Amino acid sequence: MKKRTLGKTGFEISEISLGTWQVGGKWGEPFDHDNADKILNSAVDKGINFIDTADVYGDRESEKAVGRLVKNRSERIYVASKCGRRLNPHTNEAYTPKALRTFVEESLQNMGIECLDLIQIHCPPTEVYYRPEIFEEFEKLKAEGKILNMGVSVEKVEEAIKAIEYDCVTTVQIIFNMFRQRPADLFFKLAKEKNVGIITRVPLASGLLSGKFSKDTTFGKEDHRNFNRDGAAFDKGETFAGIDYNTGLEAVEILKDKFPDVDLVMLALKWILMFDEVSCVIPGASKELQLIHNVVAADFQDLSQEQMSAINDVYNTYIKKQVHHLW
Repeated sequence: MKKRTLGKTGFEISEISLGTWQVGGKWGEPFDHDNADKILNSAVDKGINFIDTADVYGDRESEKAVGRLVKNRSERIYVASKCGRRLNPHTNEAYTPKALRTFVEESLQNMGIECLDLIQIHCPPTEVYYRPEIFEEFEKLKAEGKILNMGVSVEKVEEAIKAIEYDCVTTVQIIFNMFRQRPADLFFKLAKEKNVGIITRVPLASGLLSGKFSKDTTFGKEDHRNFNRDGAAFDKGETFAGIDYNTGLEAVEILKDKFPDVDLVMLALKWILMFDEVSCVIPGASKELQLIHNVVAADFQDLSQEQMSAINDVYNTYIKKQVHHLW
């Protein structure tokens, strides 16, 4: 597995790492720890050394699985978690230094570790990025030895640009894929200048870019791809990267025509890795086979300029007008 530096953390991490949103099984289903253990251990076996989790994934069960992995493996595994989304209501006013400190300490206890390699504020309301006291609290946590680094997970490019004004922000996690290209316009350049690590999530646009969905595909009642297409539960940009499902299917068919002999998953992951500002991509997996398939993309050949241009043509023609100005 090829490694890249995670910004000013100095961590040398696998360029394809693992997001654990679905590691306990399909979205909306009971958390399966046996499934999680298989995926997590397979990830480490394949050379992945950076695991991204959150206290809301599986209602803390994902964190427990990651903590168990770290204790049972001898390899150096970098653990990133996230905090803030447990606040209810999830408002700017609910974000306080005390609440965030409590979440961090609960995550440490839940995982059975003494220090987190990286803690990220988990897609807070935009107003939170304008409150220095929130970021100062993480400096205190670092001084106390409870975290090594702090970062943010954002919904919008504007939030990412604001966040990196704080010197303590070492990483930004952001949605970036063939159907969500705006971060590369300006943010990537600014992050590189400040040596901020970029963690890219939703690389397959909630599976849309796997090329396996059709108009007849159905999703479970509790699957966000069923109930959150209009943002009823959380930012709709997290679901199919905010793209109208049928429009996305149409664009995927064009990609298939342009790349008839290429696995779309390989194409989608390699496209992201063509940007050297990216520290890693964190596709999720609800099955071990998905994890294994994703890892193969690390050895996929670099895309040519012609291939990159063909992908941009699809984005500009079918996708850009829907999403580019929103996130």
